[in-house]
Amino acid sequence: MPSTSTPAPTAATIVLAGATGGLGLLIAHHLRRRGATVRALVRPGSGRKAETESLRMQGVEVMETNFNSAADLTRACAGATCVVSALSGLRDSIVDTQTRLLEAAVAAGVPRFIPSDFSADFTTLPEGSNRNFDLRREFQRRLDAAPIRATSILNGMFMDLLKGQAPLVQPGIRRIVYWGDADQPLDFTTMVDTADFTAAAALDTNTPRYLRVAGEVASIRELGAEASAAFGQPFKLLRVGGLGFLAGMIKVTRALAPAENEVFPPWQGMQYMHNMLSGQAKLAEPLDNARYPDIRYTQIRELLAQAI
Repeated sequence: MPSTSTPAPTAATIVLAGATGGLGLLIAHHLRRRGATVRALVRPGSGRKAETESLRMQGVEVMETNFNSAADLTRACAGATCVVSALSGLRDSIVDTQTRLLEAAVAAGVPRFIPSDFSADFTTLPEGSNRNFDLRREFQRRLDAAPIRATSILNGMFMDLLKGQAPLVQPGIRRIVYWGDADQPLDFTTMVDTADFTAAAALDTNTPRYLRVAGEVASIRELGAEASAAFGQPFKLLRVGGLGFLAGMIKVTRALAPAENEVFPPWQGMQYMHNMLSGQAKLAEPLDNARYPDIRYTQIRELLAQAI
């Protein structure tokens, strides 16, 4: 679709929480590249970490902030044009800390808030199908009730996971492992491209409630073709079973190794795969890729070739 973005004034100040994480560092970089003033909120005592020093070297203002203090957070948000959250974790981060950050943004008069969603489309999923998405939906309800303009960025799966963390691409046996339908379209976007899109959205004063972006949409069958081209060897498809079988595996894995205090235990990753392969978390089209025409999206073949 044609771009309908409205750039923020040159003096835009973006408050960034979770700036020392992998995605947060990338968002800070792209905000600075786009000319924004960036104020990164870090927890007390983390001011000398390597990630924090990296932020300072990029010209980011680092502010040690007590995330449990409403007064501290409100002072940190003062004068900002947008608050961006790249916080990660479980309830204490996604619901509790983000709620305090949201309340501080409202108290400071910040006009816009971008939550830490950055995922497949959890808005269409049934409750209980994904623990981490349930937490995002819980915060979503609080965000929608707040007197602030919110924009969630949904980017599908981080394409970077195809280089080893997600089980789909198996270079050692030259197989694409999957459950269900090999022709179900799947959404992938690299962390770098997601961060660049987020930075552009943070500086865009006219964003809608949701922005949906995918660097590439590909089925399992198409993923096999891309892997074959990237590695120069044929990849075959290996269907492990149907989605019902995967759902059973999730229940058994969660019962045997619950690890409920971990952000990404094995069963959580399996829930994510089920959400995508079922099509329930597919991003609605048309996508918003063209909203920021300067972004060039990394393709699956290009990313896989980097892993060789």
